[in-house]
Amino acid sequence: MRRFSALIVFFLFLLSLANPLWAEDNIANPLVRSHIPSLTQITRFSGEIRLCGIQIPYENPEIRERLEKEMMLSVWNRPQVILWLKRANRYFPHIEDILKQENLPIDLKYLPIVESALLPHSRSGKGAVGYWQFLKSTGRRYGLRIDNKIDERKNLFKSTKAACLYLKKLKADFGSYLLAISAYNMGEFGLAREIEAQETRDFFSLYLPLETQRYLLKIVAAKRIIENPDFYGFNMSPQDLYPVFTYSKINFSVKGEIPLSLIATAADISFKTLKDYNPEIRGYYLEGKNTILVPKGSEKGFKQKFTLFHKAWQKKDKVKLHVVRAGESLTGIAIQYEMTLSALLRLNKLSYKKVIHPGDRLLVR
Repeated sequence: MRRFSALIVFFLFLLSLANPLWAEDNIANPLVRSHIPSLTQITRFSGEIRLCGIQIPYENPEIRERLEKEMMLSVWNRPQVILWLKRANRYFPHIEDILKQENLPIDLKYLPIVESALLPHSRSGKGAVGYWQFLKSTGRRYGLRIDNKIDERKNLFKSTKAACLYLKKLKADFGSYLLAISAYNMGEFGLAREIEAQETRDFFSLYLPLETQRYLLKIVAAKRIIENPDFYGFNMSPQDLYPVFTYSKINFSVKGEIPLSLIATAADISFKTLKDYNPEIRGYYLEGKNTILVPKGSEKGFKQKFTLFHKAWQKKDKVKLHVVRAGESLTGIAIQYEMTLSALLRLNKLSYKKVIHPGDRLLVR
């Protein structure tokens, strides 16, 4: 019975897309127009369609069919498109600024829409992470710090600059932004192999992995929808969008590790806010020279408060060494020093599954 009910709901939803008059009477969501274009209207293309200044030859029946598919699938996933539009208002101004500084086409801002939906913690099954979905090896090659303390693939500004460097290199190698975008998806060596085997550098004549064939047209579909939301039934007012990401920078340097909670307290913000503004920070501690982002105004008086809190913390934070004896457990050691188990694990960078042995040395407070 539940399956039958779900099928009815699904059918009615498809009917709303296919019949705009029915939708006009039944769609109540204020973020969606009362008139939703039919699937046929969505795929009626006219005029030029370009990406990075290059014309997409949708007059070719095979290309048109693939573009129609990406348009229908994207518009059908209305909650996802609404989130695209909201997040784009938050992050696109910063991405556009960096693309302009690097003299790259503004259309490249749609890559992270398709790559990560503009989510810093997005992770692929292959281990690609962040807004631009860098693998570790590629990210490090283009200057990103990726270790157990910092993962700059999750930093909007640094990852965007790294992506610009990578895309510039790919454009220089392949001579076309369409091929550069394809190489970004499938890897430069894989694309070079296909070009050599097929003896063509025309993207639309190359037979590439199906994911890559779809990838570029997904970007085209995202561009068309985001640039014309009203036409596709997304009637967004300014208050519906997420505000542009604004911030202040704080620079500081310390010897040894200090807890993030101390930094958050000095900035008069919550631990969560500090992590949200700096998603690249892993764990609970920072060390050495750092630049962090905080909400506007939180930088006022930070240095004075941080100096006071840091001195007080240094006096209070006396770290000692405990040598594990036979029969001891992590839980027992934590109780012995009146620490929580999680605090003991964090201090020693251990997991709950860690097995300790006699003679091991642990830091305790």
